[in-house]
Amino acid sequence: MAGQLRFNGTVSGSTGCPSVHEDAESGEVVVQGPPLIDAADTAQLRHLSEGEVAVVVPREMLADWTPKDTTRRAWIIDLDEFEGLFRTFSHSAWRLETRRRFASDEATNTYRQFVETGVVDWPVEDPYCELIRSQTAQGKRVDRVRIVDHPPTAGQLYLLNNAKRNSGLGENIRNVWRVDANRLQLPATDFWLFDSQLAAKLRFDDEDHLVDVELTTEPAEVVRYAAIRDAAWHHAVPYEEFAAKLSDSE
Repeated sequence: MAGQLRFNGTVSGSTGCPSVHEDAESGEVVVQGPPLIDAADTAQLRHLSEGEVAVVVPREMLADWTPKDTTRRAWIIDLDEFEGLFRTFSHSAWRLETRRRFASDEATNTYRQFVETGVVDWPVEDPYCELIRSQTAQGKRVDRVRIVDHPPTAGQLYLLNNAKRNSGLGENIRNVWRVDANRLQLPATDFWLFDSQLAAKLRFDDEDHLVDVELTTEPAEVVRYAAIRDAAWHHAVPYEEFAAKLSDSE
């Protein structure tokens, strides 16, 4: 098979078995569980060939963690449509940032200031600031977790500097070391989750430019993203605390 397997979920909080994985490329589902070994039971199975093993899983696991359709309910939107999502979400927008650099950041004057001086004169009245400020002023949540390498890349340090500005807009920003993200099995995929109903996977080219966005409302997929959100948010620390510890270690 040699696919790109990802963990969808489990109904066992202690052992993680049984569980469901899915091939991110082909969509094939892999079910993991205890084997059916009683001879009287296996004798009732049809078409069990040599080398095959039947596994036993709870019905609710298949209902909760496997796709509901034979094809993915995902569609691609351009960046203008993506911006519109920040105007229409109802109560929460949550982001996981996993990348080591963003080409769009490196093309800005603020990035040049940061590289040259370490000090940035952040604008607070540009369209993004006005949009996020208007949303958080209504009580809506805009949260994000940023994964950081050790040592951090220039791009990650730039965003850590940026966090103070964005926090002033009403965003809640946390950070987590990549080694901890790997231990938690967080994906290497940047995404937004809107209102816990719409997942937006950000798609980049080989030069780290954001190209377009893949949306899905498939329940099992949205629940998987929500589980990632909860794990990342629980283990990440506020950016102020993260920055202070980073400065102490230098």
